[in-house]
Amino acid sequence: MAASLLAGCSLLSGPTALQADDPQVITVTSPEFGQGVPIPLQYTCHGEGVSPPLAWSGQPSGTRALALVMDDADAPITPYIYWIVFNISPVTPDIQAGRTPLGSLEAVNSKGAVGYTPPCPARSHQYRFTVYALNAPLRLQNGASLTATWEAIASHAIARGRLQDAVNP
Repeated sequence: MAASLLAGCSLLSGPTALQADDPQVITVTSPEFGQGVPIPLQYTCHGEGVSPPLAWSGQPSGTRALALVMDDADAPITPYIYWIVFNISPVTPDIQAGRTPLGSLEAVNSKGAVGYTPPCPARSHQYRFTVYALNAPLRLQNGASLTATWEAIASHAIARGRLQDAVNP
């Protein structure tokens, strides 16, 4: 059933498919790694397993909330979601390591847990951190289901930006 819901929202091909016409105008960065640079081990299961610090800028006017999705582009089951944070205030410029912004909420990830699950690949994988600008806060509770959260992000996304990297075990 989840696959049919995701397919109906064009989500099976991953977060980039949420809205094909959403411009990629948001710049997403991390002080710990960059585009194509591996995530430091402290943010994986081989280290402390805390969420990495991220920053963003360039969300368009009309942004009423932000959402962050971390997924695995190389997972055998896609999309594999490690983390979804939503209802981030549009004036919040970043997420600190191991924390979520005040007032934001987290959804259930592909592991069935609420919050960040550190990646633990047996081989090199590409992890994507995508920030979505939303035209309204999502009417969901903390711990909302993965499917409900993705559908809500898809229906409210007006722009996005991505930081993509690779982790080598």
